[in-house]
Amino acid sequence: MPYSEPARARWAASSAVWRDHGAVPDPVPVFDDEIPAVANLDPDLLDALRRAATDAADDGVEFLVNGGWRSPEYQEQLLHEAVSKHGSAKEAARWVATPDKSAHVSGDAVDIGPSDARAWLSKHGAEYGLCQIYRNEPWHYELRPEAIEDGCPPMYADPSHDPRMRQ
Repeated sequence: MPYSEPARARWAASSAVWRDHGAVPDPVPVFDDEIPAVANLDPDLLDALRRAATDAADDGVEFLVNGGWRSPEYQEQLLHEAVSKHGSAKEAARWVATPDKSAHVSGDAVDIGPSDARAWLSKHGAEYGLCQIYRNEPWHYELRPEAIEDGCPPMYADPSHDPRMRQ
């Protein structure tokens, strides 16, 4: 059954609020500066991402942002949803970091799609310092400038194995 007009209006208002906090209801191009999830990324990460996206476009591949910068409030909401979905904080930690530890909250992480963009980054990302960090999250990339010379570091199985999450 379709949503009623009032329900649609509440969802639209809620979506707009969460979008301001970094939600990306629909994937957006890496060049969209109107979307806070993109505009609030670390400038060096955004620059590397845009250079890679430009080169990938020459190969017929488009990068879309599924997630980027997030406010602490939005990250907390995602964490609560993950606890509900996975049944415990321990299991949720394999997928979602706390706001004080999340690289998304600091603007240092971006989630990329679709799968051909992730495949392109898997092959070429180190040339730009863009590295997949978690084996269970093939969409999650962070900037590691040393990767340009040394290649990307080994991946963690999931965020719960990342020492940054335990500090």
